[in-house]
Amino acid sequence: MGGLIKGYFETGHFANLAEATRRDYRKCADFLAPIRDTPVHVIGTPLIAGIHDKAAKKIGWRRANMVRTLLSEVFRHAVPRGLVAANYAKDVIPKRRPRDRAYANRPWTIEERDIVLSRAKPHVRVALALMMNTGLDPSDALTLRKDQIEGDTIWGVRGKTGEVAIPVSLTLRAALDSIPAHEAATVLASSQGAAWTYNGFSTVWHRFKTGLEADGLIAPGLTLKGLRHTVATTLREAGLDKRRIADLLGQKTPSMARHYSRSANLADKNRETMATLVWGGTPDCRGQTPLTGADYRSDTR
Repeated sequence: MGGLIKGYFETGHFANLAEATRRDYRKCADFLAPIRDTPVHVIGTPLIAGIHDKAAKKIGWRRANMVRTLLSEVFRHAVPRGLVAANYAKDVIPKRRPRDRAYANRPWTIEERDIVLSRAKPHVRVALALMMNTGLDPSDALTLRKDQIEGDTIWGVRGKTGEVAIPVSLTLRAALDSIPAHEAATVLASSQGAAWTYNGFSTVWHRFKTGLEADGLIAPGLTLKGLRHTVATTLREAGLDKRRIADLLGQKTPSMARHYSRSANLADKNRETMATLVWGGTPDCRGQTPLTGADYRSDTR
């Protein structure tokens, strides 16, 4: 088992993965280290299913699914080399999120965004503003280089899926213009003028957030990745389709846009849709013309 995993880590496929994905896969390999001496001839789907089940109990459902994904990639690359007969992880059913578990990375409320921005130090505020106004993953925002902003467009910054083009809004432009001069190649920099590391910014953010929670100014659960979900949710509530949201966020499939915007409050738009379905734009049974979408919104608010 250990040899198969080691061989996969030496492939070009692994080398071309995003840094965060490579890091996650290596953590999964560390979890599997105690069984690295398992002979190849005893590996099969039942064994992988058992490993998956034990992983879910020890490290949680999400990371267990990552272990399954890693093994699936290992076997997928080992089959053409004649090292294993099949992809034994392919038919292992992924674990589902527990029903009673809150979604991770929930969207921020407008009030939370205002409070955080108004109290953050300048070098932290601009980083948060960049994430809020682009939907960039925190790791992509922190490593964004100055030469990746051309005029009013941010280019090629999505680590996992390649090039994206994100317009620079007036709000974001104002935030970027407020950045103190620094020599780092990245757009964002710490108070010392050095490029942020992910761990460095996460530490500063956690300390800042914890203080706001202790003062009762924000609710628990705010995360940096939640800003990406916030952008997707806001766009979904505004009526944008999943494909357009996926294009902005640099996602390959609309299903990921649906995942990121799952908290969207679609009640108002669904009421408009139902009104169209029921009345069909004709007078109702009382002889009254049904409300238009705009009238319905103003009436209910």
